[in-house]
Amino acid sequence: MSEDILINVTPQETRVAVVLQGAVQELHIERTATRGIVGNIYLGRVVRVLPGMQSAFIDIGLERAAFLHVADIWRVDHHSKDSRNGGGPAIPIERLLHEGQSLMVQVIKDPLGTKGARLSTQISIAGRMLVYLPQDSHIGISQRIGDEAGRELLRGKLQQLLPENEKGGYIVRTMAEDASDGDLCSDISYLRKLWQNIVADSLVRDAPTLLYQDLSLAQRVLRDFVDDHTASIQVDSRESYQMLADFSEKYTPSVGSRILHYTGERPLFDLYAIDEEIQKALGRRVDLKSGGYLIIDQTEAMTTVDVNTGGFVGGRSFDDTIFKTNLEAAQAIARQLRLRNLGGIIILDFIDMENLEHRDAVLAELKKALARDHMRMTVNGFTQLGLVEMTRKRTRESLAHILCEACPTCSGRGEVKTARTVCYEILRELLREARQFNPREFRVLASQQVIDLFLEEESQNLAMLGDFIGKPISLQVETIYHQEQYDVILM
Repeated sequence: MSEDILINVTPQETRVAVVLQGAVQELHIERTATRGIVGNIYLGRVVRVLPGMQSAFIDIGLERAAFLHVADIWRVDHHSKDSRNGGGPAIPIERLLHEGQSLMVQVIKDPLGTKGARLSTQISIAGRMLVYLPQDSHIGISQRIGDEAGRELLRGKLQQLLPENEKGGYIVRTMAEDASDGDLCSDISYLRKLWQNIVADSLVRDAPTLLYQDLSLAQRVLRDFVDDHTASIQVDSRESYQMLADFSEKYTPSVGSRILHYTGERPLFDLYAIDEEIQKALGRRVDLKSGGYLIIDQTEAMTTVDVNTGGFVGGRSFDDTIFKTNLEAAQAIARQLRLRNLGGIIILDFIDMENLEHRDAVLAELKKALARDHMRMTVNGFTQLGLVEMTRKRTRESLAHILCEACPTCSGRGEVKTARTVCYEILRELLREARQFNPREFRVLASQQVIDLFLEEESQNLAMLGDFIGKPISLQVETIYHQEQYDVILM
């Protein structure tokens, strides 16, 4: 099935939607002010070594220091298959790094929440067909290329095309499965030249400094998303269209004919109601066509997805209804993970199924639906509690974290105290203040809902307290206050 890629460009942000048969499968948003830094290469400076955590903080010029673990330090003092610190005898981080040291590092995870960026000293630079590993001589093949004979063929083909003086290694990407010798050679040439420029810059600049910035979102679309199933790439900005056409001519010539400049009067994203899809993707509830629904909750530690039958009673039996809902949910979950860009640990709570064949079928449907995803994933079977545990590689912020922030009223709890709870807090505060101070009058400033409750159902309690403390209590509505907010003023 063919996919269409829509690219909406404004000076402040670029938005990309991947559409399959009219339904949005993926959304990617990159804002000019907060562009992701995964893949960027920096000359950093070691600011602190933590032997107890076997980690170090590296200044790369950002607001927060970045984090480097000893396992992500690349060593060149031995030639094992994996020469990170761990491929050979473990060496403590305090013997590898010292404060003030300059170090070339690459970002492997964006800063998330309160955490700084995660770094590695193993550099990898992605091209269209290949990923270049300048410090390693190993040639690897993408795990998505499953045919063993094909893998060996690709490995041999690449080795023949490499220059005699090549000391670096390569990973063959899925895109290269049917690539011509010319495509591979142009990728090798581009990556080697890019690395030479990075090294030259690192020798003449002072840390901390940016040596290489990953491609823009629009350019990464051509490099990472486009494949044989891509029917068209529509761009609504003439300047961006020209930039992508030039980029394609240089690096992805086979894609050039599919890049189109959209000039219609209606906004590009309106054609597929993509803004509506974005709004839906920010909600907890996802309705299924059958009447069932998903509840998706994203927390710091993990994401949970709960499947419910809702109003669906279409099966021949209760077991049949549950089975059909779970099958539909499996497809919807796979789409929502891509759409919302959810990563890390994900727990799926399908409706309980007694039938083992039904369980196996739902798991198979889930894996089949997830196969379209570009991200690396692991899916485990059902646990004893009937849950499916899975992981999805997280490199960039989720859609909700890009577009939303914690509610200032509830501080991200998703709930606010009831007006009655706030009333009782105010009564306790009045009593506390009356024991410490002796004003002429107490004035309570609060939201309309809280004041209304004091004037109606809680009026007797307020009057009793006023008599007890022997001071008048006046009430004042503050329209800008949210329900939990109040002040007690001494008059």
